[in-house]
Amino acid sequence: MAEYLIKNGFVFDPVLGIRGDAADIAIKDGKIVETSAVKSPKVIDAAGKTVMAGGVDIHAHVAGPKVNIGRNFRPEDKLFNCKPGHGIERMQGGFSVPTTIRTGYDYAHMGYTTVMEAAMPPLYARHTHEEMRDTPILDQGAYPVFGNNWFVLEYLKNHEIENTAAYIAWLLRATKGYAVKVVNPGGTEAWAWGLNCENIHDPVPYFDITPAQIVKGLIEANEYLGLPHSMHVHANNLGTPGNYQTTLDTFKLSEGIKPNSKFGRDQVMHHTHVQFHSYGGEGFNFESKAPEIMDYVNTHDNITIDLGCVTLDETTTMTADGPFEHHLTELNHLKWANADVELETAAGVVPFVYSANNKANAVQWCIGLELGLLAKDFMRVFLTTDHPNAGPFIRYPRIMKWLMSQEARDQQFDAFKHKDKVIEATNLAGMDRELDLYEIAQMTRAGPAKSLGLAHMYGGLAPGLDGDVAIFDFNPNEPYAPDDIEKAFGNARHLFKSGVQVISDHEIASNGNKRTLWVNAKVNENPQVMRDVKEKFLRYYTVTLNNYEVAGHHYVPNPYVIEVDATQ
Repeated sequence: MAEYLIKNGFVFDPVLGIRGDAADIAIKDGKIVETSAVKSPKVIDAAGKTVMAGGVDIHAHVAGPKVNIGRNFRPEDKLFNCKPGHGIERMQGGFSVPTTIRTGYDYAHMGYTTVMEAAMPPLYARHTHEEMRDTPILDQGAYPVFGNNWFVLEYLKNHEIENTAAYIAWLLRATKGYAVKVVNPGGTEAWAWGLNCENIHDPVPYFDITPAQIVKGLIEANEYLGLPHSMHVHANNLGTPGNYQTTLDTFKLSEGIKPNSKFGRDQVMHHTHVQFHSYGGEGFNFESKAPEIMDYVNTHDNITIDLGCVTLDETTTMTADGPFEHHLTELNHLKWANADVELETAAGVVPFVYSANNKANAVQWCIGLELGLLAKDFMRVFLTTDHPNAGPFIRYPRIMKWLMSQEARDQQFDAFKHKDKVIEATNLAGMDRELDLYEIAQMTRAGPAKSLGLAHMYGGLAPGLDGDVAIFDFNPNEPYAPDDIEKAFGNARHLFKSGVQVISDHEIASNGNKRTLWVNAKVNENPQVMRDVKEKFLRYYTVTLNNYEVAGHHYVPNPYVIEVDATQ
């Protein structure tokens, strides 16, 4: 592999503690190395430019059956958004639900190199891995969903943590999954009966268990196994005015549980897209409760969160929170798709338009930014849009602009039709904080990598880490307009992925040598769990056990396997 020396860039790297100093970065054999280790490198002049590690997205919906439903469901999303291939690039299309090819290219243009698929139905793991395999450049992993799984509900109802852990370990191996994901715990199973769980103590129909027991039990099982990432939860009551109390109640379930820190994380819970869970008030007169939410986050080190910022775009909502999607289609009267997955989960898909002329949407926009601006530890607070639910991931540079520039936020306020009412219901207009690029690097690189247990690979520019380096046409030491931030960080000058230059002078130069990340969790032999699995497959599933598992390089090329040994 070629050697590279990136010279004289303004480096922002929380791993090394570099806050914009001019420095050189060297790459050899796919890794970051000391500059003295390269002998005849290709030199990249980064003078006057910003240099960061490759971005890490901890939560996005980019592969799998509901994403593909969204693509088929919304041909209008591709209208005027198709691009023919040229050079080494392949044909690409889509906006809020881009094709796999555009997904890889668009993330790369933003300087991202690692993206995690946030909700994989185990039954459709093969489909998910097929799409990830077809996505160029990016390293990817996927989170199987557990919070409405019949096996999990029955084991936790009986307080069987070891059996729950054994089942999780088996399913991670069977699906080549990465982490434990929970969506509307108990509520999605209730949706099979036309019901929901409206708080953490609302019993799940026919299972005699509550969301609180599901979340707490899965945290305990996660720590029993010592998985690299915390239990990853989308709490009950997403999008419902007054739901901030449910969010706080869910946060508190993490208290008193000691993290298994073998992979370097210090948390036991990651709560995703918190913007959608930070609402006060009732009906359409809801208000921001971001200060209350962030007061808890800032004073409790045992959780991480991501923002889920609204981008004020037309988009396609999709989530394993089936009852929420039905509620959404009753609000906007647009088309709706629903999918139930036997014994495991469900999903819904509904188009949505976030408009600056809509007071509720403007309040949501404020809340997402407030969460970021109120944060005290950016190694635990990460930038996302819950792509594509609050907006497409290609808007990350725009969110950076809003977080870094009060002027940019004021410009957006001036575009709101109901500006005065929005200001009354939120806190953002009175906030003058502006984040810097070091904090952005924490939110988009070092923080997510550490939370995922991948700090030994990603998130920084220290020798030994993967050669993932992004170079942007942005000089932080010269005057700039807010739009310069969005322009620069949406179009990387150069990008290196595992030591391969995948973007050169803004153009895709290689489709890369991507990897799939998955966890091989080992536990003591558990005959009961395997008997339960075989019995339910015979009784309920429409596929055989042999046709369920993801196996071989046909689905998972070039895998990076993280070994976890919880045997006693």
